[in-house]
Amino acid sequence: MTSPDLPSFHAIGSRLRFRQLRLLIAIDDTGSLHRAAEQLSMTQPGASKALKEVEDTFGAELFARHTHGLVPNELGHCVVRYARLIGTDLDHLREEMTGILRGQGGRLAVGGVAGSLPTILVQAVLKLKEKQPAISIELFEDTSARLLQLLSEGRLDLAICRASVAGQPELFDVELFLEERVSVATGPRHPLASAAEVTLEQLAQFPWVMFPSQMPLRTLLERELIEAGLPLPAHAIETSSTFGSLLLLAESNELISLFSFETAAFFERQGIIKRLPIDIASRVEPYGIVRRRGSGLSAAARIFIEELRIHAATLTRSGLYAGPVDAAQ
Repeated sequence: MTSPDLPSFHAIGSRLRFRQLRLLIAIDDTGSLHRAAEQLSMTQPGASKALKEVEDTFGAELFARHTHGLVPNELGHCVVRYARLIGTDLDHLREEMTGILRGQGGRLAVGGVAGSLPTILVQAVLKLKEKQPAISIELFEDTSARLLQLLSEGRLDLAICRASVAGQPELFDVELFLEERVSVATGPRHPLASAAEVTLEQLAQFPWVMFPSQMPLRTLLERELIEAGLPLPAHAIETSSTFGSLLLLAESNELISLFSFETAAFFERQGIIKRLPIDIASRVEPYGIVRRRGSGLSAAARIFIEELRIHAATLTRSGLYAGPVDAAQ
């Protein structure tokens, strides 16, 4: 089966309209041509015509038609992703121009894995806000996989995470910063909460709350147990939500979980969890700034990145955290 020839860049650029791209995004968001038309204040015949024009431009269907609505096929996912990037770039253009004209302001969308928030991300956000009080900042906390997806869709300007989990790592530029420290924690009423010393053998006897398979903290825990000749936790509760893990531990007298060191320390100070006296020898892959390759940087993003570098360097010099070179050894 031969693949169809796609039209030239000039042909696509001359035929596509931004309103058509907005329609593709709305269909992807709502799963319905009717609801997408309502969202954009279009008639349904007008939306149908616009969708047909887009598919005629590319010479291929972008959505599978089902009784319950429209679902993007592989080509559709690709086109919608770039439609979002174009929309985001135009939105950033307007906000950056507004900031330039006013001599301040603008917008920045950043994300980070849980461990990066208390170490460098929150401090950098506050510093940027101090220097540019009129700026609007969107702050996301999620897994590396989800943050990379948001980056590829143009919804984030940059993220503090790990790019190793990316399906297409060539899409990103990475500047590694810090190795993540970890702590084992329980709820305050857990039998081990007041222990002066805890072993892996003791931990293996209790049920765990674990990150999903292939996530860095999950991989670290599995490696630590395997090297000690201990079985992996059976019938664990799996979640990628740090908040969910904290709530489970706070309400349970049995569950154990692994957190970034700073996250565990913060919530221990609030009396929500209790860190256990055990050192985890295995290391977590360093995290750092990840950006969509080829994307430009606004003035606010450049200031923000410099603040991140300053905080990362301070932590490395303190000896509390290893930099990427140390972490790789």
